[in-house]
Order: sequence, then C-alpha cells, then structure tokens
Amino acid sequence: MGSLSIWHWLIVLVVIVLVFGTKKLGSVGKDLGSAVKGFKEGIRSDDEPTKQIKEDGSAIEGEVSNKTHSKV
Repeated sequence: MGSLSIWHWLIVLVVIVLVFGTKKLGSVGKDLGSAVKGFKEGIRSDDEPTKQIKEDGSAIEGEVSNKTHSKV
C-alpha cells in the first residue's frame, strides 16, 4: 500500500491531459521555462558590477579595487 506504481502515474497524466488539453499544458510549460530562464539571467546579472548614480544623474560603473582614503 506504499507508493504509487508507474501505471498509477500514467493514469493521472492521462486524466490531466484530458482535463486541461495539450495546448494549455504546452503553454504552461512554455511559461514555466521562460520564468526559469529569466530567473537564471537575474542571478547571472548579480555577478556584474553594480551601477551607482551620482547626484547629477550620471552613472558610475566598476568595482572598488583599493580602499585607501584620500583627502580632497
């Protein structure tokens, strides 16, 4: 009485396909794939240097390579 066999899972799959249809299941799979792709791109872009905005609206790009202080 433990786990379900492969035949139980196949019957469940057939019922799901009959209820939702292959077109709707295909679009759900496509949406899920694009969401995973977007998530991976978002994680990958975190590794890139961040942009900081100055008060005048211009952007500064890059990383801090040396943390020495200078008097201006």
